[in-house]
Amino acid sequence: MDLELENKVAVITGGTRGIGLAAARLLANEGADVVLVSRHADEAARVAHDMARTTGRRVLGLAANTTDDAAVATMAAAVEREMGGAHILVNCAAEPAGQKAVPVPSEAEWASLASHMDTKVMGYLRCARALLPLMRRAGWGRIINVSGLGARRTGDVVGTIRNVAVVALAKNLADELAGTGIAVTTVHPGLTRTEKVDAMLEARAQAESRSVGEVEGSLATNVLMGRLPTAEEVAQVIAFLASPRSVTVNGVAIDVGGGVRGSINY
Repeated sequence: MDLELENKVAVITGGTRGIGLAAARLLANEGADVVLVSRHADEAARVAHDMARTTGRRVLGLAANTTDDAAVATMAAAVEREMGGAHILVNCAAEPAGQKAVPVPSEAEWASLASHMDTKVMGYLRCARALLPLMRRAGWGRIINVSGLGARRTGDVVGTIRNVAVVALAKNLADELAGTGIAVTTVHPGLTRTEKVDAMLEARAQAESRSVGEVEGSLATNVLMGRLPTAEEVAQVIAFLASPRSVTVNGVAIDVGGGVRGSINY
């Protein structure tokens, strides 16, 4: 299927690693020009150079801290100046879940929640707000917010709140933008095979004298596909949502975690 992404400009925050990087590569391979946004200028420039070489597309690396209004505005101005506009935003800049122990709800700290909300919720909103004028000018756009299955379960109150808030943000934006040609959606990954998760699996396998496959299997007990999804597999859904082919999908959150046993969402 041709995703009709030729010459679209896609901005991906958190675009130098993990799901963001996988989405950027796939969008470039589908014909889009890509802007990789990272906190680290050197890393953004390096990854952009490599991606441009391998895909033949225009790829720009930009540094921006999405918790900083001025930095996001500067990023958007650079996108307009260097790329001529923007059609797609993939919001993926956030601290990954599952990397550290979490407190019980009654012991959660406001500072932690505030930090996560500023990055994952307000950061997503800052980027959408900064790039929406370019999408409005084009008369078409897609905003895809990478949230997480923590929105649909307990066990990490900060993770649940931030991910539910991302869905609420996306739906409110979708309603506001009705009739403009700009759609807003959310994807909910679960634990996903990224660079960090691969390293974690290797470390656990070594510490427990098990194979990586055995460790992965234990973590994927409730995943219907029987293993952890890869970043590339999650990116395939993002690429579809970023395309004109997704015209009937708007304002909704989609599970991209491989299916969760025993869970009904409607």
